[in-house]
Amino acid sequence: LQRMLSMAVEVDRSPTCSSRKIADDIFLFILNIPLRSQREALLNTMESQLLRCRLLELLFQHSCDLPTASSMSLDKILYFLSHSSVLPQFQDETATWQRWDEMLQYLTLLLLSYQSVKLASPLAEHLRTSVSDRMDLIAQKAKPRLQDSDDISQLDIQLKMNNFINRMQETLGQPFPPQIQEKLFMLQ
Repeated sequence: LQRMLSMAVEVDRSPTCSSRKIADDIFLFILNIPLRSQREALLNTMESQLLRCRLLELLFQHSCDLPTASSMSLDKILYFLSHSSVLPQFQDETATWQRWDEMLQYLTLLLLSYQSVKLASPLAEHLRTSVSDRMDLIAQKAKPRLQDSDDISQLDIQLKMNNFINRMQETLGQPFPPQIQEKLFMLQ
């Protein structure tokens, strides 16, 4: 399945457009996956970073009180950190801290996927470009255009993380379970 999804993203002249269409089609299925372990298995094994990024973006948009129309960027990830409620109650009954833990897991995965798509190695930098055009861009050593919303400061990160931690403290109290502390450290 993962290989077929990856190929479906790559065969189009616009991988970004393909990943959006595929993500829109399979998003509701992800919401209906009953167990966290099954959701994580699907997302962690996804070969297409572009598709994974889009699916996680949709998941966080779905959990935001006020969804944003801005394009995917580091600033949008910080927006999700500030405005996402705990991920929707899936069909499994989980403790509140486990739902926060899952949210942190997906935020980290979103950040890693976005970095792979937009900010990482020379090959990954052009994942939004068709396979046929990608080789020319790599040969020319062309750099992708970064968006203004990818330029975030350390202070922005610290403020958003502090607000996020305060929201979690209101819900969970102190001290956080070790899994939460570890994921907060990784995300920051």
